[in-house]
Amino acid sequence: MSPTKKARVRIKSVLSVVVIVLVLSLLALLAVRLITGRSLGLRSLVSSRIQSISSLGQAVINSQRVYSYSKGQFTNVIFLHHSVGYNLVEEGDVRERLTEAGYNFWDHGYNWHGLRGPDGSPTGYSYNIPDDNTDPDGLAKVFAQRAYGIPLNAFSGLLQHEVIAFKPCFPVSHISSDGQLERYKLYYLAMRDVMDQHPDRIFIVVTPPPLNPAETNAEAAARARAFANWLKSDAYLSGHPNVFTFDLFGYLAEDDPTSPEYNMLRKTYRERSDSHPNRTANKKIGPLFADFIIDAVQRYQAVYESMVFSSHDGD
Repeated sequence: MSPTKKARVRIKSVLSVVVIVLVLSLLALLAVRLITGRSLGLRSLVSSRIQSISSLGQAVINSQRVYSYSKGQFTNVIFLHHSVGYNLVEEGDVRERLTEAGYNFWDHGYNWHGLRGPDGSPTGYSYNIPDDNTDPDGLAKVFAQRAYGIPLNAFSGLLQHEVIAFKPCFPVSHISSDGQLERYKLYYLAMRDVMDQHPDRIFIVVTPPPLNPAETNAEAAARARAFANWLKSDAYLSGHPNVFTFDLFGYLAEDDPTSPEYNMLRKTYRERSDSHPNRTANKKIGPLFADFIIDAVQRYQAVYESMVFSSHDGD
């Protein structure tokens, strides 16, 4: 049997197992419903499970196409985000700028929105981010998943791309205690350990955006600044050449220590009490983000080629 046929058989086997598990789970829930008489929200559960299975199947079927954009030059880029990232891409011309520079830029929003291809059109499926959670604990859960050669989970889906950028949502910047700040750091250290295992990939950590003054306080905002500063510091980055940090927080936050809105979303970058950065912010920062990705690739490419050459030289 040829390798291609073997791969297809393996994929069909995996999908069959997934379908069986889904059916058994639904039967178990139905039994509980009949015994207890309680509504279990089966309609929404079935809908979400069907969507997950559909996304899994489409991701596997399209994996060869996604991989085809990876040519060993770190030009296959994906950005995992939610609404702030979506607006940054749309209003900041991120895709256009990267495309012009010869990169293939994919982006992944909420699971219901899914993955968009290099031309900006929806692919019709997602990588099934667990619980749709891109907070530090959710991202850590993604990075803790097993890496497969086909996109059987979110992490394997991301690994189809050569450059992986990801950011949490702005509520993460409401850090209510020093203990919470330390937990965030532990999540990112765990993720960094995984990044170290994939030197053939570039990882771009995007710091969480600051909050509108109406949604935070000075103490929480100061911790958010401390978290962003730590993510871009040598304490986090030194000795990890394939890890880079784009400081979105720093670009968006008020940087005047005498201002009562210090470390919060700048007045020129906000609308009323909304913590989503406005169009002015996105038009300013979008090109900076695209250029940062290009610079990270150029900086790491030489390092990676040297690593590959050294390993071959030792054979």
